[in-house]
This record gives sequence, C-alpha cells and structure tokens, in this order.
Amino acid sequence: MTESKIHGITYTIKGRQCSNMEYTIQSKEQLKKLWTDIYNTEGKPDWSHILPYYDDDIYFCDSVQKIYGIEDFKAMTERLIARSNDLKMDVKHTAREGNIIFLEWEMSLSFKKYPNSSVYGSSRVTLNDEGKIIEQRDYYDLWGDIFDNIPHFGKAYRKFMHKKFG
Repeated sequence: MTESKIHGITYTIKGRQCSNMEYTIQSKEQLKKLWTDIYNTEGKPDWSHILPYYDDDIYFCDSVQKIYGIEDFKAMTERLIARSNDLKMDVKHTAREGNIIFLEWEMSLSFKKYPNSSVYGSSRVTLNDEGKIIEQRDYYDLWGDIFDNIPHFGKAYRKFMHKKFG
C-alpha cells in the first residue's frame, strides 16, 4: 500500500521508507519516466509514485483550472481518475534550461461515454531549489479553437469544461 505524507520527512512507498531528499527531480529523463508511469498503467492512472516530488505549495494551471496547494492538486488527480476509463501518455520530447523542464506529449484518453481521443500538448514544470515541482503549467487545446470562436458558445464551453474536468 502506498502511503505518503507530503508535509512530512518520511514516506512509505510500496512498503519501503524513503527520506524526503530522495524525492527530487535530478534530470529531464527522470521526470519523463515519472510522468510516463502515471498514465501507462493497467486501467486507471496512478499518481502515487510522483506526488512526493511535488512541493506542498504547488501551483498548477491548465486551460480549464488553476490549483494552489498539494491537497487541491491531489483532489484534481482523483477526479481525473474517477472520470477516466483509460489514459495513455507518450512523451515525445523533453528540454531543460535551468530549473525549467518542458515536456511535449500526446495523451490518448477515453471517457465513459465517448470514443478514444488524442490530445496534444506540453507541460512546463518549474523546480524549486530543492528539486521539487513548485509549478506546472499544461498547454493544450482540448476541443480546438473552433468552439471558442462560435458566438455565445465560448462561455458555455468553458463552464462545461470546468464542471466536467476541473
């Protein structure tokens, strides 16, 4: 069983204890592996192995929502797990400059009543001085710019997205 205390020093992950210092991002390759392992599990995505790498004060932002703090971030991941039948992530490219790592990805997803779809995007991950993820900004256009340009539909589209995915 996975158990972690984000505010604590010691974590128990898959039955072994680890010090807080073990949960630092050292390279773009390490982050790519952690990121890929979230989604390429059997069935539902699993964030348990990567959550200790996030700072307690994580700021997350994408086209649907803004989240402050690890507890709200965990809640967001749990909502995504509950809604998703299958998520797969293929990280195409990574780049690093200083404390910023970019990942370009293709995510295939299947929601309960809809066919599989691909979403293409990128994530900018900012590390703090301790090597923890302090900010994550995801860039993608889930349905396309077309919906935003239809009169009176753009606001309803954003409200729907927040209700269903945020």
